[in-house]
Amino acid sequence: MGPAGELRYPSYPESNGTWRFPGIGEFQCYDKYMLSSLRAAANGIGKPEWGHGGPCDSGCYNNWPEDTDFFRRDGGWNSPYGEFFLQWYSDLLLAHGERILASAEGVFRESGVKISGKVAGIHWHYGSRSHPAELTAGYYNTRFRDGYLPIANMFGRHGVVLNFTCIEMKDYEQVPEARCSPENLIKQVILAARKAGVPVAGENALPRFDEGAYRQILFNSRLTFHDDPHEASFEPMCAFTFLRMSQNLFQGDNWQQFVSFVQQMAAGKVINEWEVADKASVLAHETNPIVQEAASALT
Repeated sequence: MGPAGELRYPSYPESNGTWRFPGIGEFQCYDKYMLSSLRAAANGIGKPEWGHGGPCDSGCYNNWPEDTDFFRRDGGWNSPYGEFFLQWYSDLLLAHGERILASAEGVFRESGVKISGKVAGIHWHYGSRSHPAELTAGYYNTRFRDGYLPIANMFGRHGVVLNFTCIEMKDYEQVPEARCSPENLIKQVILAARKAGVPVAGENALPRFDEGAYRQILFNSRLTFHDDPHEASFEPMCAFTFLRMSQNLFQGDNWQQFVSFVQQMAAGKVINEWEVADKASVLAHETNPIVQEAASALT
């Protein structure tokens, strides 16, 4: 659906060093097709001067929100021009998603295959008013607007599971200056999915093998909310993908902790620590030959 399989614009290209965390990213609207669409949209509302390109004051990949006139607290993102541009930009991403999901639905409709689509966990600068990193990626989500409900509704129209990431993260582990909030972002996405009647699947964003990350995944896999009318009919997470198998998974106590984590995910709850440790120890011992073989294959 997009970079890393996620429904988003390539607004923060990390692999080639162009972008570094926690940069705000850049709008991706300067090829001839995007510019043609933007001109048509601007002309359609009688504002041709808005159709020459993206915001000229939105900064560069590695800027912070307050470095720019567009993303600062009371910046252009909240102006009539900003609302026009951001709506157009996000609508094109949604239209792309509609085409991809409609094609996939047509191919797999009679096969019994369950389709899921990935949405990026852009948690940095989530605590700001403008949510700039989400905006440049195509998610029109701000302090005053829910940008994930339209995405969830689109997934719902095609019977697609919404696959979301950063499930293992806690707010206090992040860079304070970047105003990250993966926990609140996850809650927002799960609530949007419930409103749209869409199941949620999850995955961890970073390879971690510690108990703290496992406990956070367990917590989010059974996330509940007060006064949620959808609570009784929806499990917040229908599946989880663990990223990823590597040599580190089989080193030290990592394997036994992973076995314990899988047991608790299967049970759907946090089990008594002594019970988990006992069962995990037995299973870790029984699977030791397989573990050694896997570790050797990954060296």
